[in-house]
Amino acid sequence: MATQLEFEKKPRLWLSIVDSLIMIKRSSTHIVRNTDQLLGTFFQPIMFLVLFAAVFGGAVALSLPPGVDYLEFLMAGIIIQTVAFGSTTTAIAITNDMQRGIVDRFRSLPMSNLAVLNGHVVSDVFRNAISTVVMILTGLLLGFRSSASFIDWLLIAGLLLLFTLAFSWLAAIVGVLAKSVEGVQWLTFVLIFPLTFASGAFVPAGSLVEWLRPFAENNPITHFVEAVRSLMVGTPMDEHGLMSVIWAVATLVIAMPIAAWLFKRKTSQ
Repeated sequence: MATQLEFEKKPRLWLSIVDSLIMIKRSSTHIVRNTDQLLGTFFQPIMFLVLFAAVFGGAVALSLPPGVDYLEFLMAGIIIQTVAFGSTTTAIAITNDMQRGIVDRFRSLPMSNLAVLNGHVVSDVFRNAISTVVMILTGLLLGFRSSASFIDWLLIAGLLLLFTLAFSWLAAIVGVLAKSVEGVQWLTFVLIFPLTFASGAFVPAGSLVEWLRPFAENNPITHFVEAVRSLMVGTPMDEHGLMSVIWAVATLVIAMPIAAWLFKRKTSQ
């Protein structure tokens, strides 16, 4: 077993990377072994996609441009919504680790402070990637057809990665601050629910009531949905792609150091 002196001789960046990889493996293993999470990963996106298409398809189709199929319109919105709500898992896992004293055990080891947060965030990126693939396959079975090229799909993957990381790091802040899992669930619901439903995810933003349109049209969820939708079905992206990248990068630049500082502050008390 390596001694404390041997750890100190190694570059801190290398130790941080190794610690993060260990925590990523730990968090990913928990997801694989947790039947509830696996069922949610596979079946929740399918239920949302099928129900939204079946329940709202006929009514929303009236507000869509001629020739636009609601399933094609819906796919991007359902994917972004699932990823947004999926970030709740990051917050819950962090709160659980802190409540159960697991973080206190890690503090006795020569481990990077960011490793625990990195582990939960990256493992949830994997989980959201699985949900996205499941949704796309389900959409294809329901009749969804995309005109996206290979390059377009790479751009979609990049946008979804940025969105997942941004929301997961915001969720990490909630997870560190929350005093209970119930608090996490309430806070994330209050934050994410209005963002997703008051956006262009499920209906055109221009079809919402007049007083809500400015919020919906400038909502980061709308920017990401419209950017992904344009790549999937070939509609104009306009400014949505650039705004999505700016929003995600700005969120990461702000949220990551705040989450790390709060985590270090709470675990050193």
